[in-house]
Amino acid sequence: MSEKSIAKFGLIVIGDEILSGKRQDAHFSNMTKLLGQYHLSLDWAHYLGDNPTAIVALLQQTMASEDVVFCTGGIGATPDDHTRRCVAQVAGVPLMLHPEAEALIAQRILDLANGDAKKSDFSQVENRRRFEMGMFPAGAQVIPNGYNSIPGFSLGRHYFFPGFPVMTEPMMDWVLKNFYARDGRVDWQEYSFFVFGVSEAILTPLMEDIEQQYPGVKVFSLPSLGEGQRGAQWARPHIELGVKGIEVDVTRAWAQLSAAVRASGAEVISV
Repeated sequence: MSEKSIAKFGLIVIGDEILSGKRQDAHFSNMTKLLGQYHLSLDWAHYLGDNPTAIVALLQQTMASEDVVFCTGGIGATPDDHTRRCVAQVAGVPLMLHPEAEALIAQRILDLANGDAKKSDFSQVENRRRFEMGMFPAGAQVIPNGYNSIPGFSLGRHYFFPGFPVMTEPMMDWVLKNFYARDGRVDWQEYSFFVFGVSEAILTPLMEDIEQQYPGVKVFSLPSLGEGQRGAQWARPHIELGVKGIEVDVTRAWAQLSAAVRASGAEVISV
């Protein structure tokens, strides 16, 4: 497998409430956790307000790429929900009531009505509003929502979810499990260890050499001043040094990096 064949993952979080601080974002941590479970990693993230011009501009870039993009927020049916229309605009297709979404929403309405004829009347204003949430760009596919049956949708390698993390996290997992994990296994791996008593400046040439030898591998360095650590051995400056990339290459790179650091005389503690 070449580096180019490994999907790059991006996250777009949409909502004025996130930028204003009224709500704290949980999508970023949820997505990185889920990706990690499949030995994948997040390459980039963007935060946007409920601004259709900004949403369109970003989607024009991402939909022209080969990245796998998870987008949260803005797929409801209130005036500040712009995502569905923006996706359709960028894709150059109309919004249409998706038959599968229509059926799921209709069943949700009946379940909520609990036998009440008025509440189950699809012509009621509230119910017509619910059906608007099934208006997806032509060609879209449904993403099931186990929380309340109101689905998200996908178009190409872009996946659109509601803004509620309790709904979105299992929906993200469904996408990853069904489309980006091969029998629950992928080839991307990451290994790291902690180094004491050496500076990043000393380690940098070694890191550069590893990346030159293994084009499918990224070397990372995360320095710490020792703050907030438990135990006396951690209360001093140290570096988490590691490699990530294609499994067959990263294993060799990891062995070479580890041996070189240990040979330098630096103190090493395995993760």
